[in-house]
Amino acid sequence: MTAGKLIHFSFRSILRNRMRSLLTSLGIIIGVCSVIVMVAVGQGSQAQIQKQIASMGQNLLMVMPARGPSRANRLTLDDVSKVKAESSYLQAISGTTRGSFNVVGGRGSEDGSGYYTTQVQGVEPDYLVIKEWGVSEGEFFTDSDVQGRAKVAVLGQTVATELFGTDDPIGQELRIGTTPFRVVGVLTKKGATGMGNDQDDVIMVPLNTAITRLSRDRYLDSIEMSVTRADLMDAAQEEVSTILREAHRIQAGKDDDFQVMNQSEIIATASATSKTLTTLLAAIAGVSLIVGGIGIMNIMLVSVTERTREIGIRMAVGARKRDILFQFLSESVILSLLGGGIGILLAFGLCWVLKTFMATPAIIQPGIVAAAAGFAAAVGIFFGYYPAKKAAGLYPIDALRYE
Repeated sequence: MTAGKLIHFSFRSILRNRMRSLLTSLGIIIGVCSVIVMVAVGQGSQAQIQKQIASMGQNLLMVMPARGPSRANRLTLDDVSKVKAESSYLQAISGTTRGSFNVVGGRGSEDGSGYYTTQVQGVEPDYLVIKEWGVSEGEFFTDSDVQGRAKVAVLGQTVATELFGTDDPIGQELRIGTTPFRVVGVLTKKGATGMGNDQDDVIMVPLNTAITRLSRDRYLDSIEMSVTRADLMDAAQEEVSTILREAHRIQAGKDDDFQVMNQSEIIATASATSKTLTTLLAAIAGVSLIVGGIGIMNIMLVSVTERTREIGIRMAVGARKRDILFQFLSESVILSLLGGGIGILLAFGLCWVLKTFMATPAIIQPGIVAAAAGFAAAVGIFFGYYPAKKAAGLYPIDALRYE
């Protein structure tokens, strides 16, 4: 039997029972669609994380205190000064402190509590260089403000809108905790981080002011810095680590009481959870492909039983066992491929809906589409072989006698 006739007979058999064929392929449709959509959303999320981390600054290094038993935070202003003085690769450096505070000022909070809660960061002027951030109104505080512990504040766009609406916040007074501050600037809009946090929901104050008047803790939460060139990242990371080990008097062979992370490591850390979740969801979705294959096998077995007499007649007029085998196997593969094709179209439609109406990132890669289609075909072959072999193994006389 030629390939053309084989496909013709297979389609004729499938179309003879359209609804049953559709229901048989339903598991494949759902499986292929689910796998493609899950992987597309995962890829989109990872791309968004990388983009948003990149928006936090280029060639970024971050020093964090090491956490663990008997390890206290030891990052200080002296560390910042030592790294700034001795490093040969840095473009900018800033110590940072962070804390959540109640802020009173402007029109207060919208929930009627009388205050607005936001993150307050103590930073140095270089922080804007590191984060590639700008000022849309007013100005940023200076090194003199940091040294003089000036009570001045620069607002993120979200805070400025929440506290002052459309009014000009420059020169206005607000209270952070119990300390009064004067607004000297408003930052340009930055957007959300890779974890979905609003970067514009922030107030920045001089680092020394934050240490003495807000956190009242001489230790820093982190030291952030930018390297002059991307190809110097590894060298800068090693140099900073050496400087801080010397500053902390850490002996050879002893573990660091800090951690230096570069931008690639930050991206990898942020993407790890997304990758794991994507793989897990894709694997779960892939189970429906197996279930769909079992459904195809069951229906093909029913089809063999229903068409036993037809098989006997075909064998009686000269059909060979391999003709019967290939016919039923081709029907199984075509059912799987049709289900896979519908699943692919449905996946493209769902991804378009997610991106257009729900702002969910979804990137469909050609490789996963081809893999899903190939796996669907493989399911058709695997689960269709047994029914096809059973049909080919019928004895013509017994098949003709079958009622």
